[in-house]
Amino acid sequence: MVPCKYCLLKVIDSLTILSSIRRCLPSVNHCCVKQARAWAIFLGIRWVLRNLTEKVSSCFSLSPPDRLDGILINEDVPEHERLPSFNRSLLLLREVLKSNNTQYKALAWCYLGMMLERKDSFSITPMAVHNCGYSATDPLDCFGQAIETAKMDPFILNRLAKIFHFLGKQEMAIGICNMALNILPDPGMNWQAYCTRAKINIKLYIQGLERIKMGQGGVPDRNLLTNAKTDLEHVLPACPCLKTYLDMGQVCYYMGVDAVEELQLVDENALNSALTCFAKAMEYDLGDTLPEIQFMRGKCLQVKGEEHNAVECFKQAIELDDEGSQYSESFRCLLEMLLSLFSQGNGNMETVIDEVEVWVKKAQAKYRMDKVKQELRTVCQKHTPQILELSKAMITAGKLQLVKLLFEMMNPENNLVNKFNKQ
Repeated sequence: MVPCKYCLLKVIDSLTILSSIRRCLPSVNHCCVKQARAWAIFLGIRWVLRNLTEKVSSCFSLSPPDRLDGILINEDVPEHERLPSFNRSLLLLREVLKSNNTQYKALAWCYLGMMLERKDSFSITPMAVHNCGYSATDPLDCFGQAIETAKMDPFILNRLAKIFHFLGKQEMAIGICNMALNILPDPGMNWQAYCTRAKINIKLYIQGLERIKMGQGGVPDRNLLTNAKTDLEHVLPACPCLKTYLDMGQVCYYMGVDAVEELQLVDENALNSALTCFAKAMEYDLGDTLPEIQFMRGKCLQVKGEEHNAVECFKQAIELDDEGSQYSESFRCLLEMLLSLFSQGNGNMETVIDEVEVWVKKAQAKYRMDKVKQELRTVCQKHTPQILELSKAMITAGKLQLVKLLFEMMNPENNLVNKFNKQ
């Protein structure tokens, strides 16, 4: 589908097409934005193929040629429609590999490895793989060539580290960060390596927490948090910014709570440090518009036992979330807080019931319906006795539609309706 002129003009509003894509895509919000993304990147790649010079290679470095294929994969485009752009991308990369510019060459090797990893997603190997002479080329060899090409330039190594982090190759990314810091350890000049390494350690710790919840692993190594905090402490004096304070706040939060029981307080000083970091992050431009900050503040206050303050933070997080967002955890946390206030008898019961009804409706308007039902189902399963008591009060208050919704979220084996009738 060819997108409308509005979307194309929003995406291609610069003389440099690929640079325009990188700058404008996050802010585009229109009917056919996804088609515009794919179409604009296709035009950019075609333009690069027709103008292969060192000047154009700089555009290539801003918008990698694998991005179009990634968009098409996410859109479940049939492989016969992906194939032409995949072949063109390999041709482009083969030409850029001839460049004498170290950055372009290193990035080209990296993107080539990414493209070759995707060749198995086709039922038949794309012909461009053979035409370009990559039939026997292993993606890992391409990644190794990229690192070898950039081994003396910390700034190119930082770029590669971010790409490998994005690809989920965390050990390789940390190794590259270490290489960059061995060359240039000054946080003022090489803050990006410290930040990337900290981000990787945070992600590895969170992945460990997720494995615990699924019963697939032991307690994650808390040294990951210590290492992340050390890296961020190097960066903050030299290059303080919203993202660094947000990352540091996240690290302090996880250091302050138990790895298995997240609501169990381990170190209140760490939670206070987290709240201080989030407050500093909010002082920056756009800091007070990020739902992530309000969500993390709410979690800190919830663990500290400041339930009313936590409720207000979760409400702000929901208000700040984009419509159609799939990140609905703030809604679940708010429901759990309201349920806790109801069970403890803190506050006016009628007010709490009204709050539940109001925010369920807001969540239904804000988030995808499947996400709302998922969060409601989770709350009902974890807090069945409290849900029963709340449902009784809601029936008395005439909130029958909401009670019906809560009952529908329960699994049949829980027999919520039978329990309710017996009581």
